[in-house]
Amino acid sequence: MTGMVEEIIVNGEGHILGRLASIVAKRLLNGERITILNADKVVVSGDRKMVIESYKLLFEVGTLRSPYKQGIRRPRSPENIVRRTIRGMLPISKPKGRSAFRRLKVFTGIPPEYADKASKMIKIEDALATRLGRKCTTLAEIAIQLGWKPKSQVGWRK
Repeated sequence: MTGMVEEIIVNGEGHILGRLASIVAKRLLNGERITILNADKVVVSGDRKMVIESYKLLFEVGTLRSPYKQGIRRPRSPENIVRRTIRGMLPISKPKGRSAFRRLKVFTGIPPEYADKASKMIKIEDALATRLGRKCTTLAEIAIQLGWKPKSQVGWRK
């Protein structure tokens, strides 16, 4: 790519995780730079109890080599859950997928450097949860159940 690509800022509030991730992954592969803000307000469709139990089930997965040890490291914070979901939709073993993943930034809340760019934030219509007539759970609720401690209690981290 030649020249500087403009950064697309997506307000994650009210977006469905899977739909948002698939659309963002496709755009990243096309060479766009994408920043997702308010990752803690992204929603997962389904009954709250069922969704949290399915995420907790991932922590119980061991490995064949050491099945009794810790297991596989899983993301607990909303921003890392979003990043990992998008990463799963990219060909990460190829250079094209790795460079696409490097063009992604995800934040919980709105960091100070993006506070003045609030007017440039977009919403992806195909991924909004208003289309859902069902129950849904925010990633913040899921992450707290997984052991994530919100940084808003401590202050903004760098």
